[in-house]
Amino acid sequence: MTVQFTDGVEPRHHLIIPYAATRSPMGRDTLARLHLPNIQLLLQTLTRVHTEEDDPDQPRLDMPHERALGQVLQLRAVGGAWPWAALSPETLSNQAQAYFSLCHWQIGMDQVVMLNPDNLQLSEEESLSLLTAMQPFLTEDGLTVRYIAPTQWHVQGEMLRDLQCASLDRVIGMNLNAWLPKSESAKWVRRLQSEMQMLLYNHPVNDKRSAQRQLTVNSFWVHGAGSLTEKPTQPAPQVTMALREHALREDASGWLNAWHGLDASLGAELLEKAKTHTVTLTLCSEHAAHTYQTRPLKLWQRVQRRLRPISAITALQAL
Repeated sequence: MTVQFTDGVEPRHHLIIPYAATRSPMGRDTLARLHLPNIQLLLQTLTRVHTEEDDPDQPRLDMPHERALGQVLQLRAVGGAWPWAALSPETLSNQAQAYFSLCHWQIGMDQVVMLNPDNLQLSEEESLSLLTAMQPFLTEDGLTVRYIAPTQWHVQGEMLRDLQCASLDRVIGMNLNAWLPKSESAKWVRRLQSEMQMLLYNHPVNDKRSAQRQLTVNSFWVHGAGSLTEKPTQPAPQVTMALREHALREDASGWLNAWHGLDASLGAELLEKAKTHTVTLTLCSEHAAHTYQTRPLKLWQRVQRRLRPISAITALQAL
């Protein structure tokens, strides 16, 4: 997720860290092994000013880090769906837009699970071949599509307006039955997904991948839908995805190493900025986001911080 609307505006000293903690068994077991000296020192100078808490049993369509970014940029979400596909100078218009992410749905006896699209390791050539095959169906529905990356296409069309679809990160590794769009306005999505599943089943790209024991592309996910007629006037915070891949894979070693690298780089930079600027740090998990900011401390608060320093691990465990 990259946003660069900061023209002529002093950049906001705000860092958002998605997957700073995770409630998966990997995250709970790994937190105690973290050593984050810069984040630890930074938290001694900051005060928690905002908390977002989701109900894990009834999660929202969006992720906490998406909500934090959308709120800073003062965007409008439709039912928890943010218009990320429209958020760039190249695509900014009143046209409805979205992302299509190519993926593999793992079909079981009683559930359908979406695997991480990155697991496909799809090539540009394969993606463009699939796009050529799917193009007529998309055009028939009034959708224009543009290749961005092997597993991500940019799509534009009126049918995407006010479409409420769950974030890609929200559905990766999950049973899709609870997340498939069910509104009347989303009937075309389910129809198109069914048509594409039939088209992709015998596509040469998938035949070759099956022969090589690779995951096949058997569906797509729509996300980031909406429109945006004016670019945000608020400076964009910095959002780092350094921890995302390891968290989604439940790769404890990779997540630890990425966190330590993040602390030594962006953590150290924000700590240095805190000496002369007001800074903001937003730590996120899959179901929570806690925002800390520079605030004047009263004498008793400064004494308390010295006697009982805020622990970075405790802050992450609270997510």
